[in-house]
Amino acid sequence: MEPNNPRRTDSSERLRRLRSIAWVLDNSIPLPGGLRVGLDAIIGLVPGIGDAIGAVISAYLINEARSMGASRSVLLRMTGNVLIETFIGAIPFAGDLFDAAYKSNTRNLALLERYELDPVGSRRSSRWFVLGFALMMILLVAVVIAVPVLIIMAIVQLF
Repeated sequence: MEPNNPRRTDSSERLRRLRSIAWVLDNSIPLPGGLRVGLDAIIGLVPGIGDAIGAVISAYLINEARSMGASRSVLLRMTGNVLIETFIGAIPFAGDLFDAAYKSNTRNLALLERYELDPVGSRRSSRWFVLGFALMMILLVAVVIAVPVLIIMAIVQLF
């Protein structure tokens, strides 16, 4: 695209705005020792609904990426980042620490910026991530089903 293309200007303006949002959500609050957290980690401290509220706010970035034309595999990868942060973040205390460190919004912004620079390479690497994530989820479901079945079989064999 040429430098004065209105679409490119719109895209760079959106990226600037999304970069600001991701910074507020993931890095805006300095802590002792040079560490930084954002509002997402603070909101996540609210028991029960904090992580869900953070996921809804993160969905805005994903929707913006969709409207900017990000590929389905990039959007799935971004969604996976938010789901990982949301579900692990729901674990009391340890999840809150993970939530503060994982920074899914910053990760998602990096994915979107990479997609803007190299759509083909970004699409390819995101497909591999989505495939690996899907296989991991299938394995997790299999383990969740297999463990109770094995426990029941062991109890039945005792009698």
